[in-house]
Amino acid sequence: MQGGQWKGRRKRKTRFRRFPWVRAALIAVSAALVLFALVNFIGYGADYLSSRRTAEALRQAYPSETPAPEITAAPTEQPPAASPTPAQATPQPTPTPAAVLPTVKYPANSSLIVSDRFKALRKQNKDIIGWLTLGTLLDEGVTQRDATYYLTHDALGKKNVNGAIFLDSGTSLKTRPYTFLLYGHNMKSGAMFGCLRNYENIGFYRANPFITFDTLYEDGRYVIFAVGTVNIVERVRNSVNLFSFLSSDIQERQTAIESLVSASVLSCPIDVRPDDQILLLVTCVDHDNERRVVAARRIRDGEDENQLKTLAERSWKKP
Repeated sequence: MQGGQWKGRRKRKTRFRRFPWVRAALIAVSAALVLFALVNFIGYGADYLSSRRTAEALRQAYPSETPAPEITAAPTEQPPAASPTPAQATPQPTPTPAAVLPTVKYPANSSLIVSDRFKALRKQNKDIIGWLTLGTLLDEGVTQRDATYYLTHDALGKKNVNGAIFLDSGTSLKTRPYTFLLYGHNMKSGAMFGCLRNYENIGFYRANPFITFDTLYEDGRYVIFAVGTVNIVERVRNSVNLFSFLSSDIQERQTAIESLVSASVLSCPIDVRPDDQILLLVTCVDHDNERRVVAARRIRDGEDENQLKTLAERSWKKP
């Protein structure tokens, strides 16, 4: 052992002998830090278990199978109307392309009748407005209240660090929304939207390209078209204005779609239009100005899920 090292160690020992309170203080601080970490660990574990119990209780009240649709008789075929002769035809003006999306009612529920599947849920919490299923990763109720309450409360309104998944407070369900913007914590345990990181794995995405999101008034099935981390600051790399998706302006939505597709870590051959109903799952990451986003669009009437699955299997991870 070098002489300098021995002298340094001897000085430290001497200091502790002369000032025993220094050593006692260091031991007390160390013990306090260990105790604080242990309490936090136990608290997080308790909140996680509580969150799982809440989710299970809600699943018991929410049937997993969608009731079969009523079968109605096909309309009687009518003979085609006679086409006007050239002399009768009148020239029609070329329609001007719409600049904004029209407000629409729910195609199969214009009277806004709450689905029977949600009645039992809303007896437990009237803020529950939807149900989100991501394969085997997540099966949770979705709430809506304000921008902060469900950051610290679970889907039954109990205090919980895991929070709950919630719909942007500015979205009205009185007419059919063109965009659902859902938020959830990025928990290290994988709870809530901590599971979204799985979709950045190309193999996982190819095997799981669909999302189910049902609301009070309508069931929905979606196919993922973009996955990645975006920047919410304008005019920087991978910048996307997520609130542009809440706009009814067609060009604004088109620009937002293109920006999101460009920022995606996956290249997915799933086409998206401004008038598609879009589902955005959003969570925080390490940097304050960044968000992880999984974006999907509603499967259109007449589309075949098997064909969409084939398209998803042709996706690749960008270099």
